[in-house]
Amino acid sequence: MMKHFTSIEDVDDPQQLIQQVVDLKQNPTSSSVGRQKTVGLIFFNPSLRTRLSTQKAAQNLGMDVIVLNISKDSWKVEFEDGTVMDGISQEHIKDTVKVISSYCDILAVRSFATLRDREKDYGEQVLNNFIEHSSVPVISMESATLHPLQSLTDMATIADIGIKKPKVVLSWTPHPKPLPQAVANSFLQWLPAIEADITITHPQGYELAESFADGFMQTYDQEEAFKDANVIYAKNWSSYTDYGATPNVNGTWTITPEKMALTNQAEFMHCLPIRRNVVASDEVIDHSIVYQQAKNREYAAQAVLQNLLENL
Repeated sequence: MMKHFTSIEDVDDPQQLIQQVVDLKQNPTSSSVGRQKTVGLIFFNPSLRTRLSTQKAAQNLGMDVIVLNISKDSWKVEFEDGTVMDGISQEHIKDTVKVISSYCDILAVRSFATLRDREKDYGEQVLNNFIEHSSVPVISMESATLHPLQSLTDMATIADIGIKKPKVVLSWTPHPKPLPQAVANSFLQWLPAIEADITITHPQGYELAESFADGFMQTYDQEEAFKDANVIYAKNWSSYTDYGATPNVNGTWTITPEKMALTNQAEFMHCLPIRRNVVASDEVIDHSIVYQQAKNREYAAQAVLQNLLENL
């Protein structure tokens, strides 16, 4: 029984949930289990696909949707317990969550890593405060360290390709600013559910946390990793060891048609938004499945909402 959805650890049968996402594509309005129920979508950070897909998924189930952008629509929130709140924060997180959850049947929250304090980020301060103080189930629409809705989507998208035990390569790619490790961490956490052959490739200095990357094939040679691959999943992340840093990189890691030609006619995937001709070339993106992948976000969110609603 799913009580929250914050990582694969909340899911009793990940393979079954992945299949549910695939099946929902055929008839997304078959259930009205969300009628007279409300989901609150709480954003500490910007969103396009996550916001729209989750809202559409909720509507498919008959739910009402409340959207709150914390940085724009509400009071500034204090997170530390025991704080004398005589500064710029007007409302404590425990009060915020208790009130919001009283208006909703499910809460979904999106927050990012600060990339300044690894212990605090990996302690999931924002998400855990929602879980602790909410009176209703909580969905992570991305947190400091994980993005389970994206990863559930990705597994369903790879399953759609129809290759038994595909060779999947998670490739670091360039980006003009430091990014969290959340998508990469979560992708690796979910991949064993589809029994893939997994390779991680990245420059030196960009090793992910052992808790996520340990046990997988890892190489600093991107072109070697691409050989005979069925799926190339591109993502940038900053350093975990030198937390938030972006060490200098030797060579060119942008994904090009020439690199894709090394694969076994691999499909190119990315969570979007994507920096064209930085992460990957126009030609790679324009001949990819990134838009089908983005559309599958709707069905992933719907599968999660439906499971939580059925267990209320």
